[in-house]
Amino acid sequence: MTFIVECAPETWEKFGFGEMSQQESIAVCEDIFKDYLGGHSLMTNANHIRGSAWINFPRVLCERWSYKNLALMGDASASAHFSIGSGTKLALESAIALADYVHSEPDLATAFERYEDDRRVEVLKLQSAARNSLEWFEEVERYLDLDPVQFNYSLLTRSQRISHENLRLRDPDWMREAETWFQRQAGRDSARAPMFAPYKLRGMDLKNRIVVSPMAQYSAVDGTPTDWHLVHYGERAKGGAGMVTVEMTCVSPEGRITPGCPGLYKPEHEIAWKRIVDFVHGETTAKICCQIGHSGAKGSTRVGWEEDNAPLPDGNWPVMSASDVPWSPDNQTPHALTRADMDRVRDQFVASAQMADRAGFDMLEIHMAHGYLLSSFISPMQNRRSDEYGGSLENRMRFPLEVYNAVREAWPLDKPISVRISANDWVGDRGVTPGEAVKIAEMLQQAGVDICDVSAGQTSIEAAPIYGRMFQTPFSDRIRNETGMATMAVGNITEPDHVNSILMAGRADLVCLARPHLADPFWTLHAAVQLKDREIDWPKQYWPGRDQAYRLAERAAEQMTGKV
Repeated sequence: MTFIVECAPETWEKFGFGEMSQQESIAVCEDIFKDYLGGHSLMTNANHIRGSAWINFPRVLCERWSYKNLALMGDASASAHFSIGSGTKLALESAIALADYVHSEPDLATAFERYEDDRRVEVLKLQSAARNSLEWFEEVERYLDLDPVQFNYSLLTRSQRISHENLRLRDPDWMREAETWFQRQAGRDSARAPMFAPYKLRGMDLKNRIVVSPMAQYSAVDGTPTDWHLVHYGERAKGGAGMVTVEMTCVSPEGRITPGCPGLYKPEHEIAWKRIVDFVHGETTAKICCQIGHSGAKGSTRVGWEEDNAPLPDGNWPVMSASDVPWSPDNQTPHALTRADMDRVRDQFVASAQMADRAGFDMLEIHMAHGYLLSSFISPMQNRRSDEYGGSLENRMRFPLEVYNAVREAWPLDKPISVRISANDWVGDRGVTPGEAVKIAEMLQQAGVDICDVSAGQTSIEAAPIYGRMFQTPFSDRIRNETGMATMAVGNITEPDHVNSILMAGRADLVCLARPHLADPFWTLHAAVQLKDREIDWPKQYWPGRDQAYRLAERAAEQMTGKV
């Protein structure tokens, strides 16, 4: 059995491990863990290391894996932490691939090029999983307050490569008990999947944990939602999700991202949104959330399917931001907000919130992410101010919190408010880091924000995000388990398996899906069919389709098991 001892730097220093020899360190660990060793001694395979055997795991990333006739593989090209047992796998699979290409390609240079191109994505996936696993062990203190059921689940799924259904295959009885535990925490006595557990925020009750994430439609006319929006949001509300969040709705004409973005600053906007909200409430059991925001330096641009974040060919309106930092060399230089500007923008947010309440929205979300106006104050990539609104995080959060406090004062107490943040600027220490995002969330929590919508990036063209499935979930995990604040996870979450593993492990309280709901408005209903869950409510007009969907799923399952 391999016995790995890990500890925080403070523990390592207080025990004095740095001054001990290997054998002294081993003796201390044997004494600490004697109740679990059953009289057995510990050995180390690090006898070639002088002094203590304690190490910090190095993460190796090589831009190139070959030079002339030399090729790198295994840990020499890309290291992956041993906690997922991937080092040997990486080396062997890379060796096999390289050997194949050396034989199939006309020359060594081409073979090396194919080797790097074909293996890099798979290696990055394993490195990402290993990084998640490493962080779980190094930061295990954040999970110590979890119930043992959830702690064990979190441990088993720490890399995000072992999923909910993987665990069901291994131990269906334990999984049923775990799902029952999760539902009981939500006030239900059943063994349904976690995604179908109810959730409550203030006076709002959600029937399940699925949220349709905001997705820009660029189809408004002078800020007014159209029939496109009625059908778009109506379909997704009928699709089974617990809540639908509408696209960023702008608080002023100059706060629009594009001419096709909707707003809440004219009476006709309120009337149009009320029509949509009334349909959702009248014909479905979904809740509906209004996300309000201001585009800042990213405003006055073309609609998404023309060219993303590109200025309009003509008719541009002036833009504003925390500082006079343009979004890109091609975008116009924004006007840095004065105190009078801040007062006006704050009041615009309040007026939009009041309109959203009158329109009947169940929840409000304030957009403080993705490089838009409030985000431009939070991120040092955009905030270059030298006054009380720039510099320290406390200063950078000052105006966004002013806006939130004013909106909270105007928004009904029984209705929740969420805030979307960018938890990582993806530019290293020059921007917001995941550690600083925890502090941001704590400030929002102290101000009374009900739930944090944890996104990342889109705050600078210099960002270098590390993509992958559920790639932003670790930020939600960290915020939720270090602050105790409720969170929503977003970012390349596409399957019911993803959703259930995120919820069951305590990485988020709600899960937001965007693109999957563009491809399939009925994603949640179809997920229920896939999971054989018959308790979910379908619109009664669609019951014949529901019955056929379950029959077809059962027939397919029988064919897979050879019964038909």
